[in-house]
Amino acid sequence: MATATAPSRSFLQVAATEEAVAPPLRVVQIEGLVILKIIKHCTEFSPALVTGQLLGLDVGSVLEVTNCFPFPIREEDEEIEAEGANYQLEMMRCLREVNVDNNTVGWYQSTLLGSFQTVELIETFMNYQENIRRCVCIIYDPSKSNQGVLALKALKLSDSFMELYRNNDFNGEKLREKNLTWVDIFEEIPSDYDRLQLSTIPVMERNMEFLIECMDDLSMEQQKFQFYYRNLSRQQAQQQTWLQKRRAENMARKAAGEDPLPEEDPSNPIFKPLPEPSRLDSFLITNQVSNYCNQINSVAGQSFSRLYLMKALHEN
Repeated sequence: MATATAPSRSFLQVAATEEAVAPPLRVVQIEGLVILKIIKHCTEFSPALVTGQLLGLDVGSVLEVTNCFPFPIREEDEEIEAEGANYQLEMMRCLREVNVDNNTVGWYQSTLLGSFQTVELIETFMNYQENIRRCVCIIYDPSKSNQGVLALKALKLSDSFMELYRNNDFNGEKLREKNLTWVDIFEEIPSDYDRLQLSTIPVMERNMEFLIECMDDLSMEQQKFQFYYRNLSRQQAQQQTWLQKRRAENMARKAAGEDPLPEEDPSNPIFKPLPEPSRLDSFLITNQVSNYCNQINSVAGQSFSRLYLMKALHEN
């Protein structure tokens, strides 16, 4: 008599189970050759911004980046974009044939003095997330690296932010419910590059210019919210006035033996909810302001240290 055996799980079921219990991403391990390729590509085309594909392995809480290749510079042309997609597929095929890691784990891109906090970066992350369980973006800044600083950082989107972004829901109530602020959009994977800094020639002027521009943009965003809250306050005052008038009218109708009228009238424009402006732009701008401030603080601190050192040397 044959005994029944439990059905074997398919590969997809096993993969789904492993994905559900996978530990959070803690470390991005980048091969030295990958860093050199990124630096070479971004520096050659600077100040133009370039991007490239990251290849490697996703092992537990470690994302290993073992190879990369550059993307062609894209233009606003469908045929050229199609050629770029074909180029990526051909590169992946060639790498597979020579037995090189060809699993996509993200992408890298260059930036100018840390100006990468954009909606485009978020949309790229969301597009990658549709096909890759987790990925990172390596940001490299050639303008800072020219001053002797290895300006390289690995970023990912936070899970809570991605959930709100998918629902396109950035009103104040949802943000408070998720306890989400501007610092919770991106997560920087920790890395130790400070010991590779050779010098810190100040770039204060450009950072200050960008910071001033960001402050102007942030002021405009705040004006949108001030306008919204003024209109909301005005609407609430109109609702209270209308409600008091209606209640007085109902008291008169009750005294006359008539049925009271409803205290809310959905057809009245003053009861129509005002759309709250999205807070995504203000979050991104605030994030960018924080990034510029950190850069200014870093450069200023290093500059003061050199000044004190030079003063001591001259005194001796």
